[in-house]
Amino acid sequence: MAQKTLKNVPQITLKDAAAMVKSGDVLIAGGFGMTGNPVHLLNALSELDVSSLTYIGNNVGEPGLGGGKLLRNGQLKKAIGSYFTSNPEVVKAAQSGALEVELLPQGSLAEALRAAGAGLGGFFTPTGANTALAESRETRVVDGKDMIFIEPLRGNVAFVRAWKADTAGNLQYRMTESNFNTVAATAADLVIAEVEEIVSVGELDPNAIHTPGCFVDFLVQANLTLEDLGSSASVASSLKKVDETRINMARAALAELSRADVVNLGIGIPTLVADLITPRDGIIMHTENGMLGVGPEPLSGGAMEYPVNAGKTPVTALPGASYFDSVTSFGMIRGGHIDVAIMGGLQVDEKGNLANWAVPGKPLLGVGGAMDLASGAKKLIVTLTHNNKDGSSKVVKECNLPLTAKAVVNTVITNLAVFRFRDTPHGSEMVLVRLMPGASLAEVEQKTDATYTIDLEDYPSDVAF
Repeated sequence: MAQKTLKNVPQITLKDAAAMVKSGDVLIAGGFGMTGNPVHLLNALSELDVSSLTYIGNNVGEPGLGGGKLLRNGQLKKAIGSYFTSNPEVVKAAQSGALEVELLPQGSLAEALRAAGAGLGGFFTPTGANTALAESRETRVVDGKDMIFIEPLRGNVAFVRAWKADTAGNLQYRMTESNFNTVAATAADLVIAEVEEIVSVGELDPNAIHTPGCFVDFLVQANLTLEDLGSSASVASSLKKVDETRINMARAALAELSRADVVNLGIGIPTLVADLITPRDGIIMHTENGMLGVGPEPLSGGAMEYPVNAGKTPVTALPGASYFDSVTSFGMIRGGHIDVAIMGGLQVDEKGNLANWAVPGKPLLGVGGAMDLASGAKKLIVTLTHNNKDGSSKVVKECNLPLTAKAVVNTVITNLAVFRFRDTPHGSEMVLVRLMPGASLAEVEQKTDATYTIDLEDYPSDVAF
């Protein structure tokens, strides 16, 4: 009896693949930054006379690269995604009215694609409730929490990037390149995968297949170069700012962590905490683009050799690390499996409300994973400079910037002081528990708008600066 084999998925050229996208289509693109981005398919599409596209993806490439080429050519009518500020040309297009933009938190974007791919009619989530992104959305109270309804997102065509495929269309992703690719491959009528290598059926371990071949319609082989990776090409592109004040704030944040905590670090000052953690601390680092067990930056190299974190910086993987897609990652966050999130802020008020993603008068283009983390992590630490450049306080009585989440902040760390929030019979109160080096009680009082109490005994005595 002849042995049966799986049906082969057609292998086509980049030009033929791009020609399958028609003007007016909804196009889903995998990737996070340029990591796992189907850059060759998108570049090929930029050479065709196709326009009025709706682009769904975490971000729209980088200037002149991938989705950024489509934008530069005027081929995009609308973009639906989470973090567009990484491409200044998207900001300019949104401000001029050349591009319509719809913003979703990263976890909601991933789950909206998953809902479409799973044939669901949408879902309720606490992420974004009581914020500007909840306007015009249905709101319900579920298990005592305010939740908003998110509709599914489905495309006509999805472009995804995988590391390996077999001729049956089974896909394997590498390190943090899974991100939005896994779910994008489920959520479109036509799915085209560009891959680094195509092998014969049977060469991929069935236990190590991330996207089964039934989701994939066509394969294209295309090899990555450093130019394709944009700002993630090398660790030398890291924009991390290091000075004594910022390091002291990072040390104070580290003092708030406990052994075995699973911790997510936002961009900016929080990324400095990773440089202070040692194996003795026993802290497990999570990055929302799909990795648990994040290690320090490598001394050299880039995204060809290493995983990339949510700040698009190459990092190392510690022993026991794992990789997963964005749906799984944000399920960890919303499901309460992340112990601590450390993120930057624009304002924190005395009720524990956080504003860190938008400024009035500027386009709302960069929420990322902040709303998911702020509402989903068990403990939230916010780092920020105490005052704006004009001297106004960022530690305020009531936030007047668009909220990220309500009553979620546990600890605030500034260049002047550390505050914690305590539950009292009359509600939460803000307590000053530590002065930072060089600061005085008088200076903190002068530069803080919020009402707070003082208890300098409530702080670890072994924290040194």
